[in-house]
Amino acid sequence: MAILALNATPAQIAILRAADLLPAFLIGLVAGVWVDRLRRRPLMIAADLGRAVLLGSIPLVAFSGHVEIGQLYLVALLVSVMTVFFDVAEQSYIPSVVGPDRLIDANSKLTATQSIAEVGGFGIAGWLVQLFTAPVAIAVDALTFVVSAAFVRTIRTPEPPPESRNQAPNVWREMIEGLSALRADRSLRAIALSVVAFEGAFGIVGTIYSLYALRELGFMPGLLGLVYAIGGVSSLAAALLAGRVTRRFGIGPTIIVGLLLATIGILFMPIARGAGIVALLLLLAQQVVGDGGSTIYEINQTSLRQAIAPPAYLGRINAGIRVAALGATLVGTVAGALVAQTAGYRPTLVLGALAMLAAAVAILRSPVAHRRAEGTPAG
Repeated sequence: MAILALNATPAQIAILRAADLLPAFLIGLVAGVWVDRLRRRPLMIAADLGRAVLLGSIPLVAFSGHVEIGQLYLVALLVSVMTVFFDVAEQSYIPSVVGPDRLIDANSKLTATQSIAEVGGFGIAGWLVQLFTAPVAIAVDALTFVVSAAFVRTIRTPEPPPESRNQAPNVWREMIEGLSALRADRSLRAIALSVVAFEGAFGIVGTIYSLYALRELGFMPGLLGLVYAIGGVSSLAAALLAGRVTRRFGIGPTIIVGLLLATIGILFMPIARGAGIVALLLLLAQQVVGDGGSTIYEINQTSLRQAIAPPAYLGRINAGIRVAALGATLVGTVAGALVAQTAGYRPTLVLGALAMLAAAVAILRSPVAHRRAEGTPAG
């Protein structure tokens, strides 16, 4: 919309991107406090409807011919705020819907549907913009949030009431309480450290992946798109198999194996040379092994976190890890750019692999490594 309809400059695109990212930093922990104070299902519905109204305002104004970049900034900022509340509430609501014994299966199914939606969404969006213009694509996007709210409303599983509190709201104190609960539990602390290293690794690798494949190896964009598509299929397959793998090997070992697979996947990349068949196979191997391992890790660490975190603090714990993950992604992005600029692409990829390995070490040195199921105590 900004590029095609408003001829936005690179600086304006950067501001638009910042408006999308900043709320997770600025209000992520605050969102966790309110998610722990309020019922989560109504909060998710309100966030969906709010996003629908905000996004719907863009095509309404666009069709009148008066849309400006300032409106896009404001909509991006407010939609991001509501997305933070929805995402934290969703992760905190799932345990009360399915119970602690079905978290792996629930998160596997959610990840599988998200993979399908991501692949389909990008494709549909491109054709909607090309055939009907960007405002129409945004109008369709707004309608999808109405559909989401309708589906969430159909959930009939009783939600436990929030913990009653006699004290007046004190956001700062309650944020500190949530972070203290996260820090006090060795397993939760290890999960948080692994997420920070994991997201940092993805920040490093993601910054240079396309540059490395296109400029260093010399692949054409169309072939690189095929490589990305294979990664999506791998993530979907991993999501469908995650529950079976975890039941067979245990949640702790599966988390470690997922991270090791992600590390190995990254290491396939720096040994590629040129744009030949061997290099292509190595990039495909990275997508199959690395994306599959990453998906298995994310499903299991999220499920374990939901199972062992105290329910009264779950929103704040999820929010704290989310904020730390975003910070790690941004640090990794900057680090990846700097290292690539000074040392080259291949050393940067090795650095990303080491960061991913650090995520596995954080789990290996904690009680999480010995857990067999979500709710069982460490061995």
